[in-house]
Amino acid sequence: MKQTNTRTNSIKANSNISFPIGTTISVKNYAKFLEFKRIFSKFKQRGIPLLNIVEAVISYKLTENLSLTKASDWINRDEVLEEFCLKSFEQRTLFRAIETIGENYQTIILDLQDILFNKYDFSHTDINMDWSSLILWGDKSALGKYGYSRDHRPDKKQITFGVTELRKPINIPIGLTIAEGNLNDQKHFQMTFNQVKDKLKEGSNVIFDKGANSKENLNLVIANKMRFLTAKKLNKSDDQLIKKFWDLNPELIDSEKGIFGFKQKFPARNKLLLFL
Repeated sequence: MKQTNTRTNSIKANSNISFPIGTTISVKNYAKFLEFKRIFSKFKQRGIPLLNIVEAVISYKLTENLSLTKASDWINRDEVLEEFCLKSFEQRTLFRAIETIGENYQTIILDLQDILFNKYDFSHTDINMDWSSLILWGDKSALGKYGYSRDHRPDKKQITFGVTELRKPINIPIGLTIAEGNLNDQKHFQMTFNQVKDKLKEGSNVIFDKGANSKENLNLVIANKMRFLTAKKLNKSDDQLIKKFWDLNPELIDSEKGIFGFKQKFPARNKLLLFL
């Protein structure tokens, strides 16, 4: 085809808008697959169905990923409203919807767990667990507390959250817990583990870092007939073992990376010292 017009040297703004329809279709397909209608229809929302707002907000976050305060502006465009079968609404309507989801997130997570485990026959239920925090710029959240700030903002209140996923090769999140900003990982572990334990098979591996390692938590995993893998906070007896590590005839764990290990066996657990 022969080009008859020259390229535009400068782009001029017009009233046209666009948004990626592929993202929207994907969100709707997954919402249908995960039975969002059944999950969210139980929560009443004045005027606007909660499901439609959920789909629109997810599409917005996957497209723009800006703050929720700007979400209503993005959604309240004729083309977007039509796509999600919505009528124009005020920002406070969106905030009420988000508040409803937050108040009922535990129920929503448990419903999603049921749907996922009914749809899939997972090859294993070994899990990775981790905890982090988010600082708050406002002061209205009852969960907002001063605590150990991973964002290096001890001047700000924060909330903590815990995430559980089925480990590789599945890598699907199955749990989310939200707690006060001053709750340490050892205490938060119990909330996060108890949220998912009923979905895990006997003998599953529970993997977490040393921040949540405590005798109480290890016993909780064992009491549920599962196994754990975690890092250990070293003490004086460990220091003595490290000093004489090479006298213990350590086993070569990985020849390519030069990793050696020595295992101490105890009645209920094993301790592995690694030289990396």
